[in-house]
Amino acid sequence: MALEVADADTRTDDESGDDSAATPEGSERPSMGASLHWWSELLIIGAFYGVYTIIRNQFGSDLGPSVKQTAIDNAHDVIAWERAVHLFGEKGIQDLFIEWDLFIKFWNIFYGFCHFAVTIGVMALLFLRHPVRYGVQRTVLAFTTALALVGFALYPLMPPRLLNDCSGFGACDPNYSYVDTLVDPGGFWSFNSSAMMDISNQYAAMPSLHVAWAVWCVVAALPVLRRRWARLALLSYPWLTLFAVMVTANHYWLDAVGGALAVAIAYPAGALLARRLPGWLAPRRPASAAR
Repeated sequence: MALEVADADTRTDDESGDDSAATPEGSERPSMGASLHWWSELLIIGAFYGVYTIIRNQFGSDLGPSVKQTAIDNAHDVIAWERAVHLFGEKGIQDLFIEWDLFIKFWNIFYGFCHFAVTIGVMALLFLRHPVRYGVQRTVLAFTTALALVGFALYPLMPPRLLNDCSGFGACDPNYSYVDTLVDPGGFWSFNSSAMMDISNQYAAMPSLHVAWAVWCVVAALPVLRRRWARLALLSYPWLTLFAVMVTANHYWLDAVGGALAVAIAYPAGALLARRLPGWLAPRRPASAAR
């Protein structure tokens, strides 16, 4: 899916043969008077993510017992669906590696760091070298994130790590034995910290925004990468993310499917909106370059 969308966008947005390894003269040149500004982009992205965070936290774990029970019921449904297709394997994957503390710590750090670092890196690449493409892809990312927000509000889902957790957010179900690896052996941070409890929605699991953003990174950047190693590394990133969210017990694999679907649905809407935005938000090529 990611490759199909990326190829389609290459035909419409990158016909001039952009290459991230090319000289600056080979980069996209927006039309005069329609340049992006780093400060306005930072303000827009910061404001969007701030609003997203506030809204996300209004529809989740802070709402108390009613949403908690809904999240438990939805988790049982997801597990039943995975069992129905004989692919309920999150616990088995974690069990294979849970004794390897350094290995698990690496994936804890990957989970907490790459989600933001790789996404920001892709946005920076497009902003600096491919501004026309950036305007479209930034808008697609915003639509993807907004769709995820709808999923969090309409379908609160208890992640695997909370099924046997007996804290205020967990199900305390003895039928499960997942390990919250962000607590043991630990990483940069944990959802159990008081600060994270105050700012996070514990049941924002469907769709997986980690996987959604990872798929977006491929869609956004693959067409402008020409070095083989860079393309292979980028193509591997969603799969590594999928492994990370399962081995840390933060998601079911069906959450990852939901994340990929969010990108697929958001792409046409984001691309369409970008064509209607003012030039300072979504630059266009000059007519002469388009010909």
